[in-house]
Amino acid sequence: MQSTAATTLFGVALFPLYAYGGREPDRILRWRRRLLFSAALLAIVSGISWFLFSVASMSGDVSGLIDPDTLLLAGHTSFGTLWTWRMLLALLMVVLMSIGVTHVAGTVMISLLAAVLLSSLAGTGHTQVEEGWAGIVHVLADGAHLLAAGAWLGGLLPLAYLVAHYCRKPDDASPLDNVLVRFSGMGYLAVATLVGTGLINSWLLVGSVSGLLKTGYGQFLAVKLALFLCMLGLAVANRFWLIPALEKASAAAGHSGAIDYLRKLRNHIVGEQLLGLSVLLVVSILGTMQPAIVP
Repeated sequence: MQSTAATTLFGVALFPLYAYGGREPDRILRWRRRLLFSAALLAIVSGISWFLFSVASMSGDVSGLIDPDTLLLAGHTSFGTLWTWRMLLALLMVVLMSIGVTHVAGTVMISLLAAVLLSSLAGTGHTQVEEGWAGIVHVLADGAHLLAAGAWLGGLLPLAYLVAHYCRKPDDASPLDNVLVRFSGMGYLAVATLVGTGLINSWLLVGSVSGLLKTGYGQFLAVKLALFLCMLGLAVANRFWLIPALEKASAAAGHSGAIDYLRKLRNHIVGEQLLGLSVLLVVSILGTMQPAIVP
C-alpha cells in the first residue's frame, strides 16, 4: 500500500506540470486535489501499518507493539528514522491539500514533496545489502526507477479521468489532443528510465540469465517484466494507432465523430492501470524475497 500511495501521489501531483503547464482547468484541479488528499491519507495509514508490522517482526510477536522499549528501539533504527521523515512528509501534504494550494508554485512544491516521499522507498529493502559504490549506485538507480514508475502509473489516473469525461462529452474534447501528446512525451522518458535502471537493478540482484530463470526471485522478476511489456504494448498502441486515429477522426467529423476511438483509448488506459497495479503487487512480493545474488 505504501508504494501504491506514493506512486499515486507523485504521478497525480506531476501531471498538470507537463499536461497543462501547471494551469489546469478548475474541474480537473478539484478532482485531482481530492485524489491527492486521499492518497496522502493512505500513505499515513499504510505507513503506520508498515511500522507496526516491522516492530512485530523485530520482537518476534505482537507483544512488541505494546512494549515501549521495543517501540523506542525500532524508532531509532535507520528504518525508523526514514519512516518518521516519510510520515512527516505525508502529513505536510495532507495539510497543503486541506488549505487548497492552487498556484503553479504550489503544484511544483507538492510534486517535489511527493517525489521525495516516493524515492525515499529506495532507502529500504534490497538496496541496503550492498556497500560502497555499489550501494550508492543501487539506491540512485532504484530511486530513479521509482520516480519513472510513479510518473507513468500515477499519471494514468488523471489521464483516465479526462478521457472518461470526454467520452461523455466528446464535443468538449478539444484540449485532449495536446494532453495526450504531452503524456506520451513524458512516457518516452519514463520508459527509457525504467529500462535503464531496471537493467542496473537486475544486474545487482540477479546477475545472470540462470539467476533469472532458476531462482524464485528471478522468476517473479520475469513475471514483472512480462507485465511491463504488456503495459508497454498498450502504450505503443495508444501512441501510434489510437491517438493518430483520434486526431484524424476529430479533424474529419469533430470530436463527436471520434467517440469510438475515445472509448477504446479509455479501455486501453484502464488496462494499463490494472497491469500497473499487478506490477506493484509483484514488486511488493519481491521485496520479501531473497535476491538471486546474495552479496
